[in-house]
Amino acid sequence: MVGLLVHVEAPDRGISWSGASGRSMKGGAALDPVAPFLIASGIKTYVSATILRLVEEGKLKLDEPAGPLLTEHTRNLFISDGYDLQAITLTHLLTHTSGMDSYTSYGYIDSIAADPMHRWTRDEQLARTVRMGTKLAEPGAYYSYTDVNYLLLTEVIEGLTGKPFTQAMRELLRYEEMGYHHTWMPTLEPMPTGSLPVVHQYWDERGFDSHAIDVSVDLYGGGGIACSTRDLARFNQDLFTGQVVRDKATLASIHTTVITQDSVQDGYQLGVTPEKVLGLQGYGHGGFWGSKALYFPDLNATLAVAVLERGH
Repeated sequence: MVGLLVHVEAPDRGISWSGASGRSMKGGAALDPVAPFLIASGIKTYVSATILRLVEEGKLKLDEPAGPLLTEHTRNLFISDGYDLQAITLTHLLTHTSGMDSYTSYGYIDSIAADPMHRWTRDEQLARTVRMGTKLAEPGAYYSYTDVNYLLLTEVIEGLTGKPFTQAMRELLRYEEMGYHHTWMPTLEPMPTGSLPVVHQYWDERGFDSHAIDVSVDLYGGGGIACSTRDLARFNQDLFTGQVVRDKATLASIHTTVITQDSVQDGYQLGVTPEKVLGLQGYGHGGFWGSKALYFPDLNATLAVAVLERGH
């Protein structure tokens, strides 16, 4: 697995511990426990929390239609492909039940392999969704995990705050106040002072090294954050214990599920995947490169893990 990063945050047991084994890259130096890595889809919990903070502030409702909250360009793009943006709510986007197809299908990985340093834009990825894919179903009828839902949510965040979604997330989730000092979006934000270089992450099956691929392939809400396992674990611990979204009713809505008409019922919530480990119920999210964070209510503890080769 090249390297392994772990953080355990268990305040009731007085534990806040980071550990590492292996190398920061193949043939490189020993891996530092606080080394940052790309959390990829782990960002979805952060995007969801940002939306919930806007709900908490009275600026949004989860059941309101997404259409009016998007840019005119994006509205026209998806309406042209048959999507009813008045019927698609924020909850549908957050739970991947919007019926939208995925820009990461239809040879996306092959296109990355062919031109790994291509600089993608969010608009380009949204356009690829419409150009390559097709409407899958009416909203609420079909579960299909797709990053486009979260790209649209970052547009919602920008429209409501008038700020780049990166800045809005940083402010609404209170990175500095909460002590997430080594969390940022590479190329969209400066690396925080004192942070170590981002580790190399590998997919040997395709010959991928994250440092040889432009980070924009997964940057605009479906993925994008780099952080340490400590920051990742502490964010999830703080979120699920009411330190980030403080209104209890608003926070409880993160566990909303949409029961679809298809046969795929994996229980995906608002940017959160339920998962049992050794009989214990956990809540959190994993990421493409081989990372995961899970909060376990029965332990009041969070575990964050990253391996540096996703096949292991």
